[in-house]
Parts: sequence; structure tokens; C-alpha cells
Amino acid sequence: MPSHYVLTLSCPDRPGIVNAVTGHLLRFEGNILDAQQYNDLETDRFFMRTVFALEAGAIDALSDTFATLAEGFGMRWSLRDRDVPRRVMLLASKFDHCLADVLYRWRIGELPMEITGVVSNHPRETYPHLDLDGIPFHYLPVSKGRKEEQEAQLLALIERSGTELVVLARYMQVLSESLATRLAGRCINIHHSFLPGFKGARPYHAAHARGVKLIGATAHFITADLDEGPIIEQDTQRVSHHDTPQDLIRIGRDIERRVLAQALRYWLDDRILLNGHRTVVFAV
Repeated sequence: MPSHYVLTLSCPDRPGIVNAVTGHLLRFEGNILDAQQYNDLETDRFFMRTVFALEAGAIDALSDTFATLAEGFGMRWSLRDRDVPRRVMLLASKFDHCLADVLYRWRIGELPMEITGVVSNHPRETYPHLDLDGIPFHYLPVSKGRKEEQEAQLLALIERSGTELVVLARYMQVLSESLATRLAGRCINIHHSFLPGFKGARPYHAAHARGVKLIGATAHFITADLDEGPIIEQDTQRVSHHDTPQDLIRIGRDIERRVLAQALRYWLDDRILLNGHRTVVFAV
């Protein structure tokens, strides 16, 4: 049986890209199952995601020769076997609703990935009701004056485990500029508001004080600029004057869970391509 692969690419826009890519796949008898493309007229860049079936023995030759084609077009590209699960590390703090939701979706097969570990700045006893069986758990406390040491331990875990993506599932620690730069393009954060929005430790209270009629959440890639990274997914829900700050927190938790899950689902299926400070998301 043939294996299924996903090819993603971006490059300066010019005529002939689609023909060159599909022609190359045809040369190796690749059967295209799904194809999406986008031409950004503002940046003059081209983006493409293609899923194809191919006899497994032919993939190395296809990949090697595609590298030459890609160089000619100035492509940034990735080719992945869809049957190989992505390796993901989850970071969380005291609020565990996003962590619990991701673990549940993973347990039932909705998020096909390999969890390389759960890291928290709180001890494992913080999560007595979570099913962490079989998942490496790492308690990395952040003490005053030792943040650099803690981040060095975290980075060592990421590299040693072969982690491809780090998910900040309400990890309430600001990553240093150095670590954020090291994880650029492979670390997703869930932000507890519809960015740009109300900042600080009590965003729902601030939103309530202003009488907002919409609250939301934002999943984005992290950058050295706090909460300014490329946005992947957002959602909102209408609220009213009847809703208390506690109601907003409850509603917000639900939005955060589904926005993070959707962003993670897109990443696992190679549907997100970076476009400068923005993203191209090839949704289903």
C-alpha cells in the first residue's frame, strides 16, 4: 500500500510553480489527494500544501530531486510522512483546563501526536485529577534569580526528547527573549483574550469593567515581543451586562480550550505556514 505524504512550501511568486511541483510528483507516480495554494499579493509570495500518495520506496529519490527544484524557485519547504506522529511537549501552570483538554483529545485519538513530556512550574500533585499515566512529567520551578537556569533545563529537555513543537497550555511564565528566539516557529501559546486586547493578570475583570460584549482567545506562535507573535486561530463569544467576571472566566476557559485544540490540530496536519508576522492557515 502506498504511504501518504504532505508537502508544504513557500517561495517568491512566479509563473510555473504549480506545474513544476505537480509535474515532479507525477514523475514519481505520486497521486495527489489534496492541494491548496495561496498567492499573497502584498508580499508577492506563494504558499502551497499538497497531500499525495506514493510508494514508500520512492520517497527518498523524490525528496532528493525535489531539493534541486526547490532551490531553483527559492523555496522553503517541508516533506513529511503523515503516518509518523509529531513530537509535542506540553507546558502548563496552575490553570490546567487547556492541558486537561489536550490530554483528553490525545487519549481519544483526536490529536494524533506523541507527547514527549509535560513540564510545569508546579509539582505533579497540582494535577491530581489528570491522567498523566505514561507521560514523562518534569517539575521545573521558577525561583527568583534562577529563571535562566530553569530555561536551560527546559531547553535541554526539548532538545533531548526530539520535541518538534512546544505548546504553552496556559503556562504562566514569560519566556526570555533568548528562549523565545530559539523556539521561533515551533512554540504555540494560548492567550486568554482576543488579541490585541486587555493585558495583565486579570483580563476578564478589565474587560468586564469596560462593559465588553465580546470575549475571546487567541492561539499564536511566540516571539520575543510578548503576545505579538503570528496569530494562528481565534474565536469569540458574545456576553452581556448580565455576565459577572466569574461568568467571563468560565466562558473564556471554554474558548481557550477549543482555540488551542484547533491550532494544534492545524499544526499536526501541516496546515500552518509562516508569512512574516502573519500565518497562512490552510483550513479544511
